[in-house]
Amino acid sequence: MSGYPEAMTGRRYAIDAVCIGAALALGLLGLFDAYGGSAQFLLAAFGGLAAGLGLAWARHHYRLGFWTTAGLLLLAYLVLGTPLATPREAFAGALPTLDSLRTLITGVALSWKDMLTVAPPVGALGGVLVVAFLSALLSSFVAGLLAWRRISPFWTLIPLLAMYVVGIVFGTQDVPLPLLRGLAFTAIVVGWLAWRHRLNRVSAGRLAGSDPVGETAGATTGRWGTVAGSAVVRRVVGGAAVLAVAAGLTAVAAPWLAGETPRQVLRDAVDPPVDLYDYPSPLTNFRRYVKDMADEPLFTVEGLPEGRRVRLAALGSYNGMVLNVDPSSAGNFAPVGDTTDIRTGTAAEGRETGTLEIEIEGYDGVWLPGGGKLAGLEVSGDGSERLSRSLFYNDELETALSTTGLREGDTYSARVLLPARPSDEQLAEAHFSEERMPELLNVPPAVTATAPEFVGTAADDFGRARNLEAALKTGGYFSNGTEGQVPSLSGHGAGRLTQLLDAEDMIGDDEQYAVAMALMAREQGMPARVVMGFYPEEYAPGEPVAITGSDVHAWVEIAFEEYGWVAFDPTPDEDQQPTPPEQEPKSVPQPQVLQPPPPAQDEADLPPETAPEPQDTENEPLTFWERWGTVILVVGISLGTLLLLMAPLLLIAALKLRRRRRRFALGTGSERLGGGWHEVLSQAADLGVVPAVGATRRESAAALTAGFPAAGLSVAALAARADRATFGAEEPSEEEVARYWDDVDGQLRSMTEPLGFWQRQRAKYSPRSLLHDAATRMAERQAAARAAGGPIAERLGDWWRRTTETLPVPGRGASTRRGGASHGGNSTRVRKVNADAPKE
Repeated sequence: MSGYPEAMTGRRYAIDAVCIGAALALGLLGLFDAYGGSAQFLLAAFGGLAAGLGLAWARHHYRLGFWTTAGLLLLAYLVLGTPLATPREAFAGALPTLDSLRTLITGVALSWKDMLTVAPPVGALGGVLVVAFLSALLSSFVAGLLAWRRISPFWTLIPLLAMYVVGIVFGTQDVPLPLLRGLAFTAIVVGWLAWRHRLNRVSAGRLAGSDPVGETAGATTGRWGTVAGSAVVRRVVGGAAVLAVAAGLTAVAAPWLAGETPRQVLRDAVDPPVDLYDYPSPLTNFRRYVKDMADEPLFTVEGLPEGRRVRLAALGSYNGMVLNVDPSSAGNFAPVGDTTDIRTGTAAEGRETGTLEIEIEGYDGVWLPGGGKLAGLEVSGDGSERLSRSLFYNDELETALSTTGLREGDTYSARVLLPARPSDEQLAEAHFSEERMPELLNVPPAVTATAPEFVGTAADDFGRARNLEAALKTGGYFSNGTEGQVPSLSGHGAGRLTQLLDAEDMIGDDEQYAVAMALMAREQGMPARVVMGFYPEEYAPGEPVAITGSDVHAWVEIAFEEYGWVAFDPTPDEDQQPTPPEQEPKSVPQPQVLQPPPPAQDEADLPPETAPEPQDTENEPLTFWERWGTVILVVGISLGTLLLLMAPLLLIAALKLRRRRRRFALGTGSERLGGGWHEVLSQAADLGVVPAVGATRRESAAALTAGFPAAGLSVAALAARADRATFGAEEPSEEEVARYWDDVDGQLRSMTEPLGFWQRQRAKYSPRSLLHDAATRMAERQAAARAAGGPIAERLGDWWRRTTETLPVPGRGASTRRGGASHGGNSTRVRKVNADAPKE
């Protein structure tokens, strides 16, 4: 067989298999950390490796045909893949089921994506083990075929290197022994190729009737025997010694030559499929827990150490209306899967380890209750599979969410690293850490003006933070607006925070005080965020604790070097409530006494010169101006003054009404429909939510959804319909335009319904959208002037003439034709051209 001595055939196959298997195993170890070194990974990887080599040997030994070999390969993948790659979906962990077969078939294409997007270790649910099993099976099968055919053994390097690359690309940054594995792989491959090359020369010599091994070794025998064998052994041993010396020198020099740049892997460049704009801030439900669910059990937690807290989410992004999880951190939310071990990205120094057993009851949010940095998660209960497939975790925020939401009966065990609790003496010597914090938008001026006063003149960083906490905690009063307490509005928008800080007495609850402190701290250069969660009034170590809505809290975390995020509580104690003003004593009415009438007095005599003439004493009728002149003058002056004061508001209202009518009535159907979209963006601008300059309609819709959570997903639907109308082949009909504007009116109402009367009036008469339109037109004029060339006055004059002759007036979709710079219209930069219009 293959021209080799029969005595050497079995040994040659064994050596080939061992060397190929060892090289592939070193490549598979690149996935070791991604799977957490689990036994299921080792079974899948080495089971696939053995199956591939065995099938390749059978194909060569029994000379199987192509279709027979392909059928056996598919059968091996489905039969062996069930217990090795899909044990969770298999019946009794070994027998095929429809679910396991579907996972194996779809896993050929989809498991690679899951391997990159699930946070390591990836576990075994959902077919992620298919990556290890399938890559081992195929690479070993192809390597065996190439090694045992009558071609150069160097072609075998292709599958060997491919397996090693798979281990690098789909692994993690923390691969086990990367230098040693690389050197071992090189030594095995070089040694095996040298041995195979030598055997090929021997085979060629035997077929030609000579023995080159004997000649080179000085042997007199023609038999492929001990002399030739000893020569090969000496060469192999000598080559191994050279490689060992080179490996030692490389191991010593590598730390000096390698930089500190972290290893780059493919999973670092892949954004997991989660969009934080779809999930409202948990802080918007704060008062709901306090008022509507105060006595309702939300979940039970067992194992919560005394003084510790259950976290929901860390919030650091503010837009003037709501504090939310930073949307730019969506790429750091990685799927968790069903793993019981999660790699944490930061050191755990000073952190205690705890295990929380949590069972969901009345809680129905998407944010997963936890206790700190998540180090492990094991899901159980009836909804375990649904929950496992929907979990995402962000290690920087120490926040986890379920895209399907938690439901009653969901149960899980969370192994957490509880936050460090350094003493005040330790923090007094620490400095704020350098943390990347999201940009704050629309921070109320009251926060910026009050922050320096509250921070004070402390010399150290911790003192500044503690002063800010104490100023709010001791200078304000607690009230969450429940029965028996003074009125206190909910929310934490710019208006509510201004009301809190500008009032004579600060009155609010955790929601207002925590957000106010976090914003003040950020304005003063402190890395701060708000954490919402729960903690009970009384702890029961070792026993389940029922968490109700009255246990909801919000606090502030500030990052310090060496200690991480440290909690601060700026909310006044609940018994620190404002004292109602003392009522003035009511006056007691005295009984009235009838007084005697005054004595009669004689009529005074007038001097002769002042005595009225008889004709003057007659009653003459008053003229109109004599009767009503004074009243008309007073009313006129009052109305004129009022009209003068209201003139700007009336002008703004008139301009907006004119703009709306032009958007609705002028232009083609697509332009009128696009005008409806701009009407939504204009109202959003008046309410303080302005999408980024140059944003597409889809991006603008995402910004509006975040700014107006109550508006729902209708904004995205309106944007999509406007895009279809702009880029579609046909013009929308009148009915479609009318229906679109009806939906626009509904959207406008939904954006203002949560607001109070005065907030709606302020938005109605706000000039912000008009100024935004004017700024956009000015920018377009300047751009046109620069493009035209010549003196600026001539360029502006020429541009204005071309504009008045060729371009529609604002409201006819002009922003659509000019690139959509106004209100995020870049998605409509290419306008439709009428197919019937004559070409120039």
